[in-house]
Amino acid sequence: MTQHGFVRGLFVVLLMATFPGAASAADWPRWRGPELNGISRETGWLTSWPDGGPKVLWKARVGTGFSSFAIAQGRAYTMGNANDTDSVFCFDAATGRIIWRHDYPAPLDANSYEGGTSATPTVDGDRVYTLSKRGVMFCLDAAKGTVIWTKPLAEELGAAMPTWGFAGSVLVEGDLLLVNVGSTGTALQKDNGTVVWSHGTGEAGYATPVPFTSAGTRAAVLFTREHVVAVTVADGKELWRYPWKTRYDVNAADPILAGDQVFVSSGYNRGASVIQITGSTAEKVWENRNMRNHFNSCVRWEGHLYGVDETELRCLVWDTGEVKWSDRKFGKGSLMLADGYLIALSEKGELMVAPARPTEFKPLARAQVIGGKCWTTPVLANGRIYCRNAAGDVVCVDVRGQ
Repeated sequence: MTQHGFVRGLFVVLLMATFPGAASAADWPRWRGPELNGISRETGWLTSWPDGGPKVLWKARVGTGFSSFAIAQGRAYTMGNANDTDSVFCFDAATGRIIWRHDYPAPLDANSYEGGTSATPTVDGDRVYTLSKRGVMFCLDAAKGTVIWTKPLAEELGAAMPTWGFAGSVLVEGDLLLVNVGSTGTALQKDNGTVVWSHGTGEAGYATPVPFTSAGTRAAVLFTREHVVAVTVADGKELWRYPWKTRYDVNAADPILAGDQVFVSSGYNRGASVIQITGSTAEKVWENRNMRNHFNSCVRWEGHLYGVDETELRCLVWDTGEVKWSDRKFGKGSLMLADGYLIALSEKGELMVAPARPTEFKPLARAQVIGGKCWTTPVLANGRIYCRNAAGDVVCVDVRGQ
């Protein structure tokens, strides 16, 4: 086996050890997928399409917002807002039939953009967890949509709401739920919503907590308003922090972890950095403006980063931050990765599949699957790709292999 093959195999083993009990390869039960890295284990799906694009299986309307999709046990979940009401939708993942819908009062909160929902539902066994822009949490029955518990978390904690509302999704860690609410996060009991710990009432960042293991202890990285911070899951004890001040305090793209290094990126011309963690010390490896993630996260694949630099799709070298290629027509779109292929949705709704290679961006398939503004990450699950736009139009296309 080559050294490259050994390292890649070791990386897969470490991922499986780091995320015990993750969903099957075909499901995508939470924001950024089973490993929370934007990468699917799914194989055998179609990477080339007929001229007219992949077959459309179903369409729906869910209301204004930017929530992505969680796919689990044959059901697809997302959220939207209409008439100052948030709705959590549960669809039959294959047909688009609405299985249930849960509504609650919530303002649109448009503020220099369309507004609507931001976080993505998180499915854990027979429950689904959501967080609203105003900081209200819901625990719903995944099959029926009935409310198991609800909590106006931000109000109870006295936590300040960020300018564009709470946007991070709920992270399930054992018996706890971690959310980016408060200065340095909050943890709750997942069974009843009881707060276990919360640190500070200042404005939160917009990203979702990212878990890891430190010296045998479960921990999470939080992208806060002005820092990247690591805390223990059990009690929120701070392990290390690194300053990261961004214009308008928009730290929205999830950090990416690789061994003892962490990648962070923000828009508004802030840029990106890889940070080296040594014990309780965090030090810069490199920093530049070659990758400015406004809100959508990069994916890391074979030593490279693929993501959106403001309005361009780019590939960077992890070790140095060097740009390998750019696609300037992409806009503020988003992407995920499966089986070594990028699944990218442009800001104008063009869906593309391209090998994740540092040499070039060369789509094997592309199709205009939806219109409007598309800032939400597409999701591949069980041979189907789910896409949406800001207005709440949803489309599911068939990429199942023969």
